[in-house]
Amino acid sequence: MEKRAINPWQWQDQRSYVQAVEVKQATSTLYCAGQAAVDGAGHSSAADMNTQLVQALENVERVLREAGYEPRHIVRLNIYTTSTAELMACFAVFQEWVAQHSLKQTTTLLEVNSLFETLKVELEVTAVK
Repeated sequence: MEKRAINPWQWQDQRSYVQAVEVKQATSTLYCAGQAAVDGAGHSSAADMNTQLVQALENVERVLREAGYEPRHIVRLNIYTTSTAELMACFAVFQEWVAQHSLKQTTTLLEVNSLFETLKVELEVTAVK
């Protein structure tokens, strides 16, 4: 697989995403349901945004690895949150995770009225290899 990031500008680099990702010669694509702070028994977390974000990222990794993918295969990562302000207060967690995995993914951030039960953040991923 060949993956190329397209960035006509530089400002998005500070926000840990790219404007577009071109994928050539892919062998498979994985479309993941939104991953949130839900434990293995299906219980939604009532913790703060930071704790939920960490658990959601861990769940993303678990789903990817179970399917035979790795975080480096992510080409799109959409973020849904009930509070952009709360998310931005702990956004460094997301940025460190992106840097740790050397990701170059497209991202869209959406603030929504609510998520399932007590959830504050949900991550939707598409991965290609």
